[in-house]
This record gives sequence, structure tokens and C-alpha cells, in this order.
Amino acid sequence: MPRPRLPLVALTVTAALALTGCGGEQAGSDASEGAGGSASAEAGQQAGERPDISMPEDAVLEVDKGRPSEPAHQPALDDAFRYIQGMRHGIVAQDPDDAAYRYYSTAGAARYAHDQIEQWVKGGWTPTGKDRYYDTETASAGSGKGVLVTFCRDQSQTFSRSLETDEVHRTEKSLKSFQKYSVLMREKKGEPGVWEAGRIEVQGEAKECRR
Repeated sequence: MPRPRLPLVALTVTAALALTGCGGEQAGSDASEGAGGSASAEAGQQAGERPDISMPEDAVLEVDKGRPSEPAHQPALDDAFRYIQGMRHGIVAQDPDDAAYRYYSTAGAARYAHDQIEQWVKGGWTPTGKDRYYDTETASAGSGKGVLVTFCRDQSQTFSRSLETDEVHRTEKSLKSFQKYSVLMREKKGEPGVWEAGRIEVQGEAKECRR
């Protein structure tokens, strides 16, 4: 099987953001039909019950969320990283329909997560190491009803491990290690206080994220 070039998210953008009215730790997840639009939560999961997104010790997310531009953006910021961790949870679970990312995403963002997880499953790989996220920013979007969450990622310390041979595919730190994310969050219908990702854009080789 070909090895994935990058440990979690490919450099290509599969769900572009279309925004109107933009103003500028470990995470702890809209179930969707397949990997598309919102639907009721999975059988056995009650409304308001967040799915498990815990990770093994060798595949952690290190997140420096900082402070949002407005206190009201905090729940959207928190759930943006729960979406990211939910995607990683699905890879570890080897399940493209994992409940974790589905709870925190819909539409393009859910399809993106599904496709990323599926690539890892087909290749027989799982992540290992520390995945770093930092330099977060938030801004009101969509006439104030949405929140655009942006942040950087350094994936130079996270690698892919073969489930068949246990071999770890290591890569050297370079500009390809850095990415810039933009995630459009909206409050989830029927679950006040829960936010879900609807659209995501990932910029590869992000010079502004390099440290």
C-alpha cells in the first residue's frame, strides 16, 4: 500500500469556504447521514450526549487555543478542535463513519473528515506522535450566525504507523509540515451550546505557520 504523504490531512482543499459578512489541549462531537448533512444522533446516543473522543497516549493532540476575539466565540472554538480530534479518533478507530467527527460536523466538513479517514483505513495506517495546533483566531461570519475559526498546525512530530507491520513512517520537518486551517462553525440545531463544522479549508505549506 502507498504510504500517506502527510499524517492526518492532505494538502488539497476538498471543501472550500464561502463566507459572507466575515468580521476576522486536547479536545473532549451533528451526526450526519453517511458523511453529509445533519441528521439525528446515532442509535443509543441521546441528544446532548457528546461522543467519546479520547485518544491513545501515543497519538495525542496538543492544542494552544489562546483566547477568542470575543468571549461568545469560545464554544465554537472548543468544538472546532473537538471536530479535529474527532477526525483523528476516527482514524485510530479505523472507522470512516465514526460518531465522533459526525457529531461535530455536517455537509462539506463531514465529507472531508470521512474521506481523510477512509484514506488511512485503505492504506492500513494509524497516527502516532504529537500533533500540534496553535495561533488560533476567531471571527464572526455569515451575518453573525457563524464563527470562522482559523489556526495553524505543525505535524512534524506526528507520523503514520503501519497496522500490519508496526513500522513507523517518519518524515523530516520542512515547510510541508505546516498547515493553515479555516473552519466555519455554526450552532447545532436542537442542541444549544454545541457547534458543528460545516466547511473547512486547509492550506498546505503555510509559511505564516512555520516556527
